[in-house]
Amino acid sequence: MIKISVTSKLDGIRSWSLQALDTCPGSKDKHGELVDACKGCYATTGNYRYPNVKAPREHNRDDWQRDDWVFDMVSALSNDRYFRWFDSGDMYSIDLARKIYMVMQATPHVKHWLPTRMHKFKKYQAIIQLMRKLPNVVVRASSDSVTGDVLTDQSHSSTIASSFDRDDVKVCEAYEHDGKCSGCRACWDSTIPVIGYVAHGQKMAKVIKLVAA
Repeated sequence: MIKISVTSKLDGIRSWSLQALDTCPGSKDKHGELVDACKGCYATTGNYRYPNVKAPREHNRDDWQRDDWVFDMVSALSNDRYFRWFDSGDMYSIDLARKIYMVMQATPHVKHWLPTRMHKFKKYQAIIQLMRKLPNVVVRASSDSVTGDVLTDQSHSSTIASSFDRDDVKVCEAYEHDGKCSGCRACWDSTIPVIGYVAHGQKMAKVIKLVAA
């Protein structure tokens, strides 16, 4: 059974997600430590901690492995115009990545936004490039930085900082609008190379303070 989430920030736009960190190989550096951006992960705090929120994400980790999952996902997206992959988690399996690509191919009426750290791994680079060739898809590679460092080797990416003062970053305005997108669709816009998310929450504030010390 397909289980899709709705986050209040996204104006009712739906997403398919997995449990944070457990399915995020890219969240760790070569020493096995969490990268700075993931130390303050929003998907490990607040409502994401509740069993009823965790349950569909844990369900999805098994469900995508069904033979008919692609068909069911395509059917589930028949009325969607925008879709976000992974408001938590990541495409930890290359087989999952291939299935997501098949869903994207079969739903040209949907604009897909997929944030990921799996670009770090060589075996994912080919499937990510295939996704990026689709006109209805934007794959944004997530920077590990919490001080606004931008990934210069990626066509589309995102980064985090306390504030931004640079022309090459489109700053997310959600937190000027009660934490909601309020009609903005910049993350899905292929003409915008870099999205900058202003850090929020006590957990992330502590991470940034330590990095800046």
